[in-house]
Amino acid sequence: MTSVLLTAQQALTEMEVEFPNLFGGMAINYYRGFKLFGINIYWYGVLIVIGVVLAYLYAMRRATKDFGLVKERVFDVVFAAIIGGFTCARIYFCVFTELKNPGTYTSVIEVFTKIRDGGLAIYGGVIGAFLVGFVFCKLRKVNFFAMTDLASLGFLIGQTIGRWGNFINQEAYGEVCSPDWVFGMSGSKIATEVEAGALVHPCFLYESVWCLVGFVLLHFYSKKLRTFDGEITLMYVAWYGLGRFFIEGLRTDSLYAGSLRISQIVAGASFVAGLILFIIFKVVTAKKEIPLYVNSDASKELIEHDRTIEEEKKRKKLAKKEKAAPSILGEGVKLDDSTDSLLTADKEDGTAEEAPKVSDEPVIPEENNEIDNKEE
Repeated sequence: MTSVLLTAQQALTEMEVEFPNLFGGMAINYYRGFKLFGINIYWYGVLIVIGVVLAYLYAMRRATKDFGLVKERVFDVVFAAIIGGFTCARIYFCVFTELKNPGTYTSVIEVFTKIRDGGLAIYGGVIGAFLVGFVFCKLRKVNFFAMTDLASLGFLIGQTIGRWGNFINQEAYGEVCSPDWVFGMSGSKIATEVEAGALVHPCFLYESVWCLVGFVLLHFYSKKLRTFDGEITLMYVAWYGLGRFFIEGLRTDSLYAGSLRISQIVAGASFVAGLILFIIFKVVTAKKEIPLYVNSDASKELIEHDRTIEEEKKRKKLAKKEKAAPSILGEGVKLDDSTDSLLTADKEDGTAEEAPKVSDEPVIPEENNEIDNKEE
């Protein structure tokens, strides 16, 4: 996933994308970004954020019921993995950009301060998210393989949506295609980079659709057919690797190591490794009858443990609120049950002063007593 340099003026310049052979020909006009409180906001970044949020909501919905994970712990892992993923996506992009064009970045500081200029690589993001996620799974006692299964489904959601950022930027497109190809596209920016009138492959569209189909298939597979933790992860690696291998071969902006396309090599290796490991673990798990983490005692005990702690916190919080509630007798006044006397708080030293008891017998004025004595 890459992004090109955008200046403030370019972000607010109207763009056009055209699909001359789709539905009788269609053109779309748009802006790369918009201003909010004087700050340029790019649609590329907005789409990535939307993808991350939807992936997170999906993960939270299925975490406990289908994967046996505690939501609060999953949140901690996801939060750390997102930071690690974006950091590594940036580093991966900058390293291979520097290898291709030496001198692009003059210092490590530029690598991170020029992030608004664009530049993220999906493989770096996935690798970083898995590595950081592994560490935090250990720290938060989250089953790593169950977590990666859930995360893999989230990755497919994020990639499906995030790829449309390439559409907005008119980047990550493929080589020139047949002028009759139904999905052949052109655009105001693309037209300045290829021969006049040429159409190119919309690689962003191919990959977005590939990820969407993969998500739908793995979503239903994970509900009924998943037999071991890490299975969805291996299927994701193989599925994405297979699609990316062919799509990368069409792109014109690939990162290279010498004459080799880095992403294409990684994609091919991912497909082979993912498929082989899937078969091996599928057989081994079936023979040893290893249960899924969601069905294990460890999962149930941890869920119950966290639920108990959460309920205890709520109980203490409620008790604290009730204790702090004002008395109906008024501020500084309380009823002593042992003596049935009214205690009034001393405002100076905080001690309580006992008020005189109220007698149940009627009080007779002294004047009336004197009159009665005289009459007697």
